[in-house]
Amino acid sequence: MDSEKISIDLDSGEKISGILSLAKEPDRGIGVVFAHGAANDMNHALLAAGAEGLSARGYSCLRFNFPYREKGKKSPDPEHRLIRAWCRAADFIRSRTHCNQLIAAGKSLGARMAAQASAQGLLQPDGLIFLGYPLHAPGRKEQLRDAPLKEIQVPMLFVEGTRDPFCDLDLLRPVLKDMSSSHTLEIIQGGDHSFKLPKSDPRTGQDIHESVILTCLTWIKKEFG
Repeated sequence: MDSEKISIDLDSGEKISGILSLAKEPDRGIGVVFAHGAANDMNHALLAAGAEGLSARGYSCLRFNFPYREKGKKSPDPEHRLIRAWCRAADFIRSRTHCNQLIAAGKSLGARMAAQASAQGLLQPDGLIFLGYPLHAPGRKEQLRDAPLKEIQVPMLFVEGTRDPFCDLDLLRPVLKDMSSSHTLEIIQGGDHSFKLPKSDPRTGQDIHESVILTCLTWIKKEFG
């Protein structure tokens, strides 16, 4: 696996950083782009492990910063700026690798923006991986963010923790049942929004990351061969 820091142009002259991890094995024709959550950046341990783990197994991966994190800010950009960054990152991996299929993988905010962009036809992935999809804000279960999911017509993988305040699984399951597209739900027992476990759980963060990687690999092989 070879990784390099790259710069992505956002059309307006603004640039964001990314890390491109090229697969050592012959290109399998599938590229994976990872987008971070609201409170972190492309160096989040889960995203780094996911990108490095998948690239080590033959899939070229790109993770990138949204503009606000690039500037060191805490408040996310407006939705249209986040989506533009997502689209430019997708364009970048297509231009730098031989991938003919793209999987959009997002954590929390990155997942929601991938769903929004895909539903609007602005981002056109062949599949989506949601690492903690924020179905609702904490304490606001009556306001579901499920509308984009119903518009997407490509395979989706949901990896969700049982202690996630952003995603009540009892509310997610009916949403998935009503979706017409292919979807898979993988549950991490005891996991919170970032899949962290209670102190009493003997599993380590590395154990969880490896489990997530294997889940993604199994899903990719099932859906894309």
